[in-house]
Amino acid sequence: MRGRKGRFLSVPVLAVISLIGFVYYTTVFVFIEDWLGLSTSLGFLNYLIYSWVAFMSLLSFFVAVIKDPGGVPTSFAIDSENPPKNGVTSRYCDKCSTYKPPRSHHCRVCKRCVLKMDHHCVWISNCVGYGNYKPFIIFVLHAAVGSIYSMVIFVSSILQKDHDFSRTSHKLFCVLCGLVMIGLSLTIGTLLGWHIYLLTHNMTTIEYREAVRAMWLARKSGQKYHHRFDLGVYKNLSQILGPNMLKWLCPIALGHLKDGTEFPISND
Repeated sequence: MRGRKGRFLSVPVLAVISLIGFVYYTTVFVFIEDWLGLSTSLGFLNYLIYSWVAFMSLLSFFVAVIKDPGGVPTSFAIDSENPPKNGVTSRYCDKCSTYKPPRSHHCRVCKRCVLKMDHHCVWISNCVGYGNYKPFIIFVLHAAVGSIYSMVIFVSSILQKDHDFSRTSHKLFCVLCGLVMIGLSLTIGTLLGWHIYLLTHNMTTIEYREAVRAMWLARKSGQKYHHRFDLGVYKNLSQILGPNMLKWLCPIALGHLKDGTEFPISND
């Protein structure tokens, strides 16, 4: 697995940083300037709002890249004499040759078991797991908002200002920007919707895939599937984002995280 500093030298991470820079520059200094003008009150307000969204995107992205998603503690051991009463048992990892806590999975890229692993994300050159899921979801949120914001600014500028499309270079530039912003809005917006579903149900991507068959069997028998870690929307959000709602969108507010080896389950 790459060191923390080495992750920023990976091509995908550099590509994300460059893309954020490109979209920010074109949105602010090309389309907001062209449509409203940065010297106007409305233009300056849009500049401030968009700059904040871009800053939060970068900050949460950096935290997601740097933060360790969490590995199995060396002190972790199963209690064979007092097995858990809730049925959530530890499993043995053949590759690590040790037991791993519930919700942990082995990552073939990182070559270790990751606590509450969601997936290995090539764009952050890191696993998304217990320790960095919050900054990851905050990054996806702000990236989606920023992409949609950029698309609205772009469309408004194109429709409400006279552009000289006789110049091939300008035409190609506008087409490129339009494709990038629409593509980002669709892909990141879809990703955000998916993780909002997982977040509110306290599931990981891996757990959802494992639960697909259980969901199908439940529907077939006329029953409703209930994920055992689903505590209700508010408790699910509090468990992942923290108990203080004022810090829910702060990617560095991670003091509520514990060792990631135990999780409460629903009694339903």
